Amino acid sequence: MRATTFVLAGGCFWCLDAVYRITRGVTSVESVYTGGRTENPDYYSVCSGTTGHAEAVVVAFDADVVPEETILDIFFTGHDPTTLNRQGHDVGTQYRSAMFPAEQHQELLFREAIERAQPLFDDPIVTTIEPLGIMYPAESYHQDFYAKQPFNGYCQVIINPKLAKVRQRYAEFLTIG
Repeated sequence: MRATTFVLAGGCFWCLDAVYRITRGVTSVESVYTGGRTENPDYYSVCSGTTGHAEAVVVAFDADVVPEETILDIFFTGHDPTTLNRQGHDVGTQYRSAMFPAEQHQELLFREAIERAQPLFDDPIVTTIEPLGIMYPAESYHQDFYAKQPFNGYCQVIINPKLAKVRQRYAEFLTIG
């Protein structure tokens, strides 16, 4: 087993959480706040846009089961990396598209993933690569939100289309169809 962990932000963490939880080889997903300057932020302070944090996920996976490149390609499928500080109706720096490398090798992988994804989009990718700082776990009700509340309006309107897109492109790497 080649245990690997990436920290990725692509809008509301509920979306990426849902996408990665159905990915074969993913051993855990945690929603966190990172990339900010305020200690111990909570959801309401992050949503105010004053803390500098992004809603992100920590994705731990077995790279022998699902390649690092595939995890990153799924990241670019699970959100729109061409909109600065927004995903649909979610607006603010907390919804930015960002990657937080834990080491130099990851930074290289992240840059390659951006280059690989760019031809798939008409507009330039605005995903940033930022230093990995302190991560603060999001509140428990944010963890595995989609599985807990699949009939929530946000899940139905926002997350389901993203899951469908990932299922269409990466079915062979998913645990469910």
